[in-house]
Amino acid sequence: MNTAIAFENLTLGYDRHPAVHHLNGEIARGALLAVVGPNGAGKSTLLKSIAGILRPLDGAIRVAGAESGSLAYLPQIIESDRSFPISVHEFIAMGAWRQIGMFAGLSRAVRSRIDETVAAVGLAGFASRPIGTLSGGQMQRALFARLMLQDASTILLDEPFASIDQKTTQDLLDIVRHWHAEGRTVLAVLHDLALVRAAFPRTLLLARELIAWGPTEQALSPANLMAARNMVAAFDSDAHACERAA
Repeated sequence: MNTAIAFENLTLGYDRHPAVHHLNGEIARGALLAVVGPNGAGKSTLLKSIAGILRPLDGAIRVAGAESGSLAYLPQIIESDRSFPISVHEFIAMGAWRQIGMFAGLSRAVRSRIDETVAAVGLAGFASRPIGTLSGGQMQRALFARLMLQDASTILLDEPFASIDQKTTQDLLDIVRHWHAEGRTVLAVLHDLALVRAAFPRTLLLARELIAWGPTEQALSPANLMAARNMVAAFDSDAHACERAA
């Protein structure tokens, strides 16, 4: 089967209030897909549903290999809790738990993989530091290292380059490109349209409902971007009217 993810009349929301409406389509295995749209378009909601965190209000979503754990999800960095007193090495090692078990000891081979991953994301020399001492960019590198250890065939990234420096963005983007070259399926919620145009061959433009989906330059046409802005504004206006009526 060449489909990694399929949406079947998918409607998502919170407390019975829809945030994404009637989405249909398929994402091919090995795709490198950007998910873009205005604030409030439902982008993060869509990724949470793919990750199994949010159940559909209607319709269905099919994720190949989800039952076997072949899916990795990186939430927005603002959702990461750095107060837990563990080291960078221990934090990254959490990515191997599915393979070795939560309470199993780390074998020499796994420790070697962790060391290689730490070096690959540019955190050599940081392994023993508490995660609470990392900068935002360093923390994002650690999160990418943990994803690498998960070795998933489908990877979901929610604003992976937000609020980090340009050097870190380029280093992590190189990792994304490497995943794509390995044939993994990568979906990334992004707001930087210049980066999307430069690095992502296909784009899903969302504004509570599907506006465009296809080659990036076509999906991000001026007409489609204007339609997305207008669609979200219309939804917001309706929501305000409902609040006043209540």
